[in-house]
Amino acid sequence: MTHPVEISFTAMNVAGLAERSGRIAILVSGAGRLPTGLPRPTREALMRAFASDAWKAVKPGKALELAFPAGLKADALQIVLLPKDADVPAARAAGASIGAKLGKDETLVLADNHPGAAEVALGLALRAYEFTAYKSKKSGDGAEGEDGATGTARGRVTFMHKDPEVLARASADGAALAEGVFFTRDLVNEPANVLTTSDFADRLLAMRELGLEVEVLDEDELERLGMRALLAVGQGSESPSKVVVMRWNGGGEEPPLALVGKGVVFDTGGISIKPAGGMEEMTMDMGGAGVVAGVMRVLALRRARANVVGLVGLVENMPDGRAQRPGDIVRSMKGDTIEVINTDAEGRLVLADVLWYAQERFQPAAIVDLATLTGAVIIALGHENAGLFSNDDAFAAALLVAARAEGEGLWRLPLGDAYDKQIDSRLADIKNTGGRPAGSITAAQFLNRFVRKETPWAHLDIAGVALPPSGTALAPKGASGWGVMTLDRLVRDRFEKQG
Repeated sequence: MTHPVEISFTAMNVAGLAERSGRIAILVSGAGRLPTGLPRPTREALMRAFASDAWKAVKPGKALELAFPAGLKADALQIVLLPKDADVPAARAAGASIGAKLGKDETLVLADNHPGAAEVALGLALRAYEFTAYKSKKSGDGAEGEDGATGTARGRVTFMHKDPEVLARASADGAALAEGVFFTRDLVNEPANVLTTSDFADRLLAMRELGLEVEVLDEDELERLGMRALLAVGQGSESPSKVVVMRWNGGGEEPPLALVGKGVVFDTGGISIKPAGGMEEMTMDMGGAGVVAGVMRVLALRRARANVVGLVGLVENMPDGRAQRPGDIVRSMKGDTIEVINTDAEGRLVLADVLWYAQERFQPAAIVDLATLTGAVIIALGHENAGLFSNDDAFAAALLVAARAEGEGLWRLPLGDAYDKQIDSRLADIKNTGGRPAGSITAAQFLNRFVRKETPWAHLDIAGVALPPSGTALAPKGASGWGVMTLDRLVRDRFEKQG
């Protein structure tokens, strides 16, 4: 997998700064507020910069760069504006300003005694992500990696701080969080000829080495359990359908939080085939499962004091002589029959069975499911917010608070009995789509049929945020890893034992 850039922490000492090569970044809380001991030519250059119109336009979290700065051997000097009372998003944005510029040479960050330095380190790590597994080696680009693949090498990063040991401890959980986000991004970025259902399951099994309990349910077991809605989605594919269960038991005897992810490793739409334009992006239709996997990785790495179970349904939706057809009727694990109106509304069939299995087996304290479920949520919310649907106001509020704290956009949309008539079926208990009107709501309303009324549940439709069309504040263009930070925060705030 792609690993975050190596970050080390050392005591603040600018002696010898003039001879440091690579890049240097300085966190400043305002114009003229510089670490003592900088070379005189450098200080003079910085004071000139502070007097410029360019600096006056810099917002908190952003930077002004000086190339080949006076008095320094370094190639570039970044002045990063970050007031001492800056909030978490601004501190992470400051780190992202540094991370976006990393090159092959070392980067030195002069953090002095800034209280937001740990969040700066996290923002730097997140923005420095690159997915280079399939880039052929080019002259001057980093060392050759596995299978001859390579990408631009990232030089190590050193933070100078007045109390480096405290900063290192404060940054430890952020390092785990970055690794979980990277794991999710890698999964979403992988092509479907590599990330098959079996390969996906193997990557999750490998997390046993972190202390997770991981088991894989194969098609025979899924058939025995009655997961025929899920199995129907994958019956036209050569890749076998699977459900992977990951357990982190750090919270004693408390009932777990259940995280459920849609893992459609490629979605052609099946017999209701999608248009060719843009279909290549359907490698990301396993984004919900990717987020669940990333969260479970974070919890294991930071040894969370909580009980969490992650369940992902892994299938491939392909057209074939064996594929399900519009008009088919399948029976879910719950026992409800489902009329398949459109085979491209397949994710809700996968989630229906996995949601029911999660409740039957684990009796969770609450459930969050994540899925790149509908194009309709993109029409409603664009690429700035995921859609939140819930049967429990307090649980929904906790998710909104967690997302806001982590700077991830989330907006609550309604559920209601009035939408049920759109998914009533003439032939079966329910049909799998209610047409274009309120498409993301009727999809959530479908899922609500497979959640017990007494179980707090939230559905996150991440179709617009999992693979946005451009880079974000903390990610280059490509998979964003949206949701890993929000769900880790939810666990911390609501489910983790204190002390």
